[in-house]
Amino acid sequence: MPSIISNTSCLILLDNIDALDILGTLYQNIFLTEEVAAEFGKPLESWMTVVAVKDKNYLRILNASVDLGEASTIAFALQMLEDNVMILDDLKARKLAKQLQLKFTGLLGVLLKAKQQHIIVSVGDILLRLKQANFRVSEDLEKEVLRLAGE
Repeated sequence: MPSIISNTSCLILLDNIDALDILGTLYQNIFLTEEVAAEFGKPLESWMTVVAVKDKNYLRILNASVDLGEASTIAFALQMLEDNVMILDDLKARKLAKQLQLKFTGLLGVLLKAKQQHIIVSVGDILLRLKQANFRVSEDLEKEVLRLAGE
């Protein structure tokens, strides 16, 4: 199984609805860069491993295109030798990751996988709670995710 590197938005959104444990149950261990851990700004769970981006110049270059958390997540994915998948929701960051031929998923992909592995009962229920906590998703994407979830 590839290593999972999370950006901040997924952590904040799941924490806002008291569902952060979905990540821990699903992946057992996720990597966070020091920048993401600082942006999250809360005590970390035992299944979160904080790592440093080694090439600070590369980090600055990426940060010119995307926010610091996304830049550090992408920079760490590039420095990591083993297979990895990033959790990214920001469109600019996803486009950059695609250009760099990196693997990524988003919060909705995490929820689909959590349902497939019977960690959550309903993607729709979690999605409703997320929307109440200001998560924005297009109606078309929401319908597609619910269709994929069999809901």
